[in-house]
Formats: sequence, C-alpha cells, structure tokens
Amino acid sequence: MKKRERQERKRQQNTKEKKIIGLIMLLLVVLVIILIVNGEVTSPLGAKKRQANATQQTETTKKSSNTGKQQKAGVATIMASGDMLYHDVVYGSAFDGQTYDFSNDYEQITPLVSSADLALGDFEGTINPNMPLAGYPIFNAPEAVVSSIKNAGYDAIDLAHNHILDTGISGLVYTANAFQKAGVDTFGVNVPDDKILVKKVNGIRIAILGFSYGFNGIEQTISQSDYDKYLNDLTMTKVEKKIKAAKKIADLVVVMPQSGVEYNLEATPEQVDTYHKMVDFGADIIFGGHPHVVEPTETIDKDGEKKFIIYSMGNLLSNQRYETLENYWTERGVIMEVQVKKANNKTKLTAVKAHPTWVSREPINRTFLGYPAYDYQVYLAEDYIKGGKYADKVSPDKQARIETAYHEMMQHLNIKF
Repeated sequence: MKKRERQERKRQQNTKEKKIIGLIMLLLVVLVIILIVNGEVTSPLGAKKRQANATQQTETTKKSSNTGKQQKAGVATIMASGDMLYHDVVYGSAFDGQTYDFSNDYEQITPLVSSADLALGDFEGTINPNMPLAGYPIFNAPEAVVSSIKNAGYDAIDLAHNHILDTGISGLVYTANAFQKAGVDTFGVNVPDDKILVKKVNGIRIAILGFSYGFNGIEQTISQSDYDKYLNDLTMTKVEKKIKAAKKIADLVVVMPQSGVEYNLEATPEQVDTYHKMVDFGADIIFGGHPHVVEPTETIDKDGEKKFIIYSMGNLLSNQRYETLENYWTERGVIMEVQVKKANNKTKLTAVKAHPTWVSREPINRTFLGYPAYDYQVYLAEDYIKGGKYADKVSPDKQARIETAYHEMMQHLNIKF
C-alpha cells in the first residue's frame, strides 16, 4: 500500500514538473516573438518590419544601419551636391540594347554620401515615360536613374530648377512620384501638396526648401492655377513666407535655390542679395545651384551664430567638360558637408568641409546613335591626389588633371568658417 502511495506521489510530482517546464517554455516563446515584432532580435521578419516602419515615417532618423556608425543624439551631418544632368550621351551610354545600367555612376562617392545623416541631391531634368527620352535642351531621363541615385545614399532630391517643366506638368508629377515611390523624398515642387519637407535626424528637425529663378519660359504654356499649385519660384515675398513658416516647425532650415549665370565662377550681386535675404528670413544653410560650375562660399554671422552659403555646387554628373565646352570647371563639382549640433533647444552649425568631385569619362566598346559611348563615373577627387587610395589606379595625365581640379577647387571655395 505504501509503495503504491509513493509511486502515485512521484507520478503527480513528475506531472507537476512537466507542467512547470511547459509553462516556462511557453513564456520563452512568447518573449522571443515580442522581441522579434519590436525589432530587437535580428531576423528577416524583424528586419523587414523595421524597414517598413522607417519608410512610413514622415520624419525619419537616418542611417546608422547603412554606415555601421553609431548615431549621436543632437548631432548631425548634412551633405549636399550639385546638378545631376543626364545628357543624352550619359543615359545613352548606359544602355546595352536591353536595359540601362547606371550602377557605377556614383559608386565611388557612395561611401561618403551614405555616411551623411542627411544627403541632399539636385536632379536637373524630368522622368516621363510618356515622352521621348532626351538630353539638352529638353531633359527626360530613363526611370532607371532613380535607383542609382537612391543606392548612392541620397535621402531627398531637389526638383526646383529651370528644367522641371521640360516634359510638362505630367513630367513634373511623374518625376516626383518616381523618387518618392523609391523611398527618396523630394522638395522644391509641391507633389503631392505644398507641405514643407521636414526630416528628423538624431533628434534635430531639419526643414528643406527649394526655389528656382525660372522655368525656361515653359511656364507660359501652363495655367496659372497649375503654376501656383506645383512650382516654387524666387519671388521674395513667397520665399520669405515659406522660410519663416519652416523656421516655426524646425530646428534648422536648409534652402537649395537655383539662380545665377551659367558658367560664371563668381556669384552675381543679385545672388548675393537674394541669399543674404534668405538668411535674414531664417535660413541656416544655403546650397546654391544652376551655374554648372562651382562658385565660392560665405559664412555669415547672424545674431552671434554662423550661417553658411555656397553660391553654386556645380555639376555632380554631366557630359559638360573640357572636351565638350573647353571648360575644366564644368567637369568639377563639390559635395559640401556641414556639421550641426543641437543643445539647450538651440541648433548651431559647428563645422564645414568640402569634398571636390570630378567626372570621369572613359570610352567603352559600343556606340550611341552612331557616336562613341562612355563610362561615366563621379570620382571623389581626394582619393586621387598624391597619397590617395586610387592615385596610382589611373594614368599619370588623368591623375594630374584630377589633382589640379582638387587644389584649384579648394582655393576657389575659400571656406572661412
């Protein structure tokens, strides 16, 4: 009898232990599921969910996942570059008869651009599949350029320029939607609405605006209602209103205006006056464009704080170069880097650095419309000066040309910050 009682007690104890173990296992499974859903455990599901959440946010924090560097709250790096100008030979050379391959256009600047907390570009042209592809004077590029620009690390693209109406309002809308669909924000045109683009970067709210001096006269072919709905020009009353509105909702205001005289290495008095007024209205950083060559920089002291202007960043990618225009400056550009810091509810500029660029154009074994085709790549000039990591990877003549471009650019920018 006693033996049976002992066996029964032992069976009950084993059953109880099994229930406890089962409960613990169930709790562990639930805990793991919770961690995965919240993105704390590395898994394909968690990664996809984090990516989807990041895409859905209007204000995003960028981009330690891409660079491997740890983000620092209250500190941000902003970079901007000049015109992405897709002449017909530029996109034509990327066509192999079946597809367009722009994958290496920005390959060498991708590590730098991707390292920025906020990277801004200027796409000068349109994307409109309902119109023929074309270069100057009516720019209409293949949609494949979008993924190339996105993969280079750009977060937002300026569309306020004189070529944005080249394929009509439909081209303007399609261009903006093509970038937005790919996860790249746009500014300077009001698609889908006229809300000010604000990017939240490491706790800093950065408003980004774009304005153009004009639209090559094509604006005469559209209605006044469409003009008012979609476009941002340099009418100063409009500029003042928008900058002041941006200042109310952001810690920092960045403006990318398109103005000046093409191929002029110095800013015009009108540019200087206009950009100074922007600073008076509340702009903190002005990244200028349009002249297709780089123009100098200026640091302004306003109310005891530094504001930065570069009057033109030149071309980032184009077929404009010495061989086509007898102008070395058109093949040169610059990626500007500005460091900002927020403390005690004040956001200040703390450092400025220039990264000169140079467009390489090498013949490839095919033609475009009977003309030679080329491999276009944007080089980071600092990599090709003596001691640079690629200095011995190109011919001596090419290396010397890039090194000259680098040193002349640094002198020309005249950064005094």
